[in-house]
Amino acid sequence: MSDGEVKGSFYRTEIIAQLFGVTVRRVQQLTQEGIISTTKILEDGKSVRRYDLVPTIQAYVKYLSDKAYGKQHRTDKEIELREQKMQADIALKESQGELHRLKTEIAAGQYISVEEVKLDYAKFFVVFKKFAMSIPARVTGMLSGQMEPSELRRCEKEIAAEVNRLLGAFVIAGIVGPEDVKKDGTLKEEKNTDS
Repeated sequence: MSDGEVKGSFYRTEIIAQLFGVTVRRVQQLTQEGIISTTKILEDGKSVRRYDLVPTIQAYVKYLSDKAYGKQHRTDKEIELREQKMQADIALKESQGELHRLKTEIAAGQYISVEEVKLDYAKFFVVFKKFAMSIPARVTGMLSGQMEPSELRRCEKEIAAEVNRLLGAFVIAGIVGPEDVKKDGTLKEEKNTDS
């Protein structure tokens, strides 16, 4: 009995590699691909996997023959990988189509850049703030001659304070969200669990 022989016709990977004229790694690949297979046997009281010589050689010869005649040996794993590749290709084509549609719409002027929107909003809010801050002086200018100067200054200060409060609430609402701001423009406090 040779060193590689276990019982009957069951052999280790190294012996199969020598018989086929390939590396041990290639025999392992052939096994993973389902071209050849091992059998679980008992050796020295341990359960081990070995190659049954005749079925292993027959399976390998069939594989080489199919390969020589252009037949593909497709394992379940290969079929699954091909299906995954097809699905990925479909998803890629769909995303490319969507990207093309968006580029076409952008070129047609249906979208504007985020930077352009930010710049427009920044300009708008600067102009709006100047307008809002000028309201107290304009109102008191309209009322001059109808009220005492000290009363006009008091009204102007009160209106300016209200405009500032509303502008502040507007900024807060833009940052924290409208649901966090009361109707009077002030920030809602966290719910008090004591009451």
